Amino acid sequence: MFIKILLLCIFFAIMIAIGFYCRKHATDVNGFVLGGRSVGPWLTAFAYGTSYFSAVIFIGYAGQFGWKYGIASTWIGVGNALIGSLLAWVILGRRTRIMTQHLDSATMPEFFGARFGSKSVKIGASAITFIFLIPYTASLYNGLSRLFGMAFHIDYTVCIIIMAVLTGIYVIAGGYMATAINDFIQGIIMIFGIIAVIAAVLTSKGGFMAAIDGLARVEDPSVTATPGAFASFFGPDPLNLLGVVLLTSMGTWGLPQMVQKFYAIESEKSIHKGTIISTMFALIVAGGCYFLGGFGRLFSDQINVEAEGYDAIIPAMLSNLPDVLIGLVVLLVLSASMSTLSSLVMASSSTLTIDFLKDNIVKGMSEKAQLLVMRILIVVFIAISVVIAIVQYKSAVTFIAQLMGISWGALAGAFLAPLLYGLYWKGTTKTACWCSFIWGAGIMILNLLFNEMFPSILQSSINAGAFAMLGGMIIVPVVSLLTPKLDRELVDSCFSWYEEPVTVAAKFSLSDKE
Repeated sequence: MFIKILLLCIFFAIMIAIGFYCRKHATDVNGFVLGGRSVGPWLTAFAYGTSYFSAVIFIGYAGQFGWKYGIASTWIGVGNALIGSLLAWVILGRRTRIMTQHLDSATMPEFFGARFGSKSVKIGASAITFIFLIPYTASLYNGLSRLFGMAFHIDYTVCIIIMAVLTGIYVIAGGYMATAINDFIQGIIMIFGIIAVIAAVLTSKGGFMAAIDGLARVEDPSVTATPGAFASFFGPDPLNLLGVVLLTSMGTWGLPQMVQKFYAIESEKSIHKGTIISTMFALIVAGGCYFLGGFGRLFSDQINVEAEGYDAIIPAMLSNLPDVLIGLVVLLVLSASMSTLSSLVMASSSTLTIDFLKDNIVKGMSEKAQLLVMRILIVVFIAISVVIAIVQYKSAVTFIAQLMGISWGALAGAFLAPLLYGLYWKGTTKTACWCSFIWGAGIMILNLLFNEMFPSILQSSINAGAFAMLGGMIIVPVVSLLTPKLDRELVDSCFSWYEEPVTVAAKFSLSDKE
């Protein structure tokens, strides 16, 4: 216990010290939200990766999908690396950085507002961002609480309050630069942690080949009648596995807290290097998490999934590890959770301040006032998510994967298509953007409220999210072809990247008139 507590104290002290060290970078809005757009490739790549993979992945998704699909769940991690990281950086990285800098936008809603010349689009995107980031944040606490309960026997409420307060301190103090530096340190911990844990867990089952052999002997007639399915290449249910791969990989392309990392990177050259770093990070961390989860059924004698839920699988797998390794696992999951939480609260507070309050509720808001409001909103956002997490836990409303599936599905379904088409196609219209917003958020709300009315394959929030996301990719071009085009001069200005960043903002005010 002493070793575990010592590791935690050192970890927290470093995080807070970095937060206060980075105060000099957070003296204006651009510095607080984007680190002055001067963040290097290593920090950006690790910030992207650590925001991507949290306790939701390690405790929730790895446990649930490893149990469902066996060793084939590793494909989810591979998809996260190749689609969610490599392709995302290649397709979105350069265009996002250049166009957002040209349009002088610091958030995704602000980009939509400038790109489509519409204040209502900006406000709508801001509302969707705030509403659907909350369940994602609540899910972070839930995953972490399972691990802390196993390692320290700490009450759930105490656990999430400690995590929330400490994250809030360094984010409020140092802004984006503090989160980026802390994400780098947390990413290093995650890499070493997952490698050490996989080695220890497989060793406890006699090594890799013995573990695979044991997994091949597992039978579950309720899932499949095929012998050895849980040790097979595509697992017992390839179709649903594909839905998970799509949502958890392409879904990141439409998440505001992920795309915002491209806004802050210092140069185009850094994007090339960041692409490689981010992909390798995802292969190790995501691939490792799902690979580990794939062996969950070997521990079925230690857990009753029906009674305790999927979220108890990974903690059960780790419960007999040595204290030093358990301490490392706690740091691993804590790092993943705090980095994602810091990214979420930054995205939410900046969106509400810049896109909703500024010039709409509060006219002529100064830089100093914006910074103060963002810091206050960080506290508010964390407090709301903590309350929801506690209520959810006490009433056993749902489990981690469902919470995250709803959030990812709504955000990716709403934002992915208009972002992608908006970056590459001049013909994308404001009406098409609105249709995508309504489609993505609407599908996930209906799935939450009227789940049984959906076809069986779409009753899963994961599959519904993938469906919403892919549907948006069809809706946006079709609606764009059928609806009035944007002002030609506005569109041409958006794509004339090498003008001064103020050009578009000066020529076109954000109104509902095209």
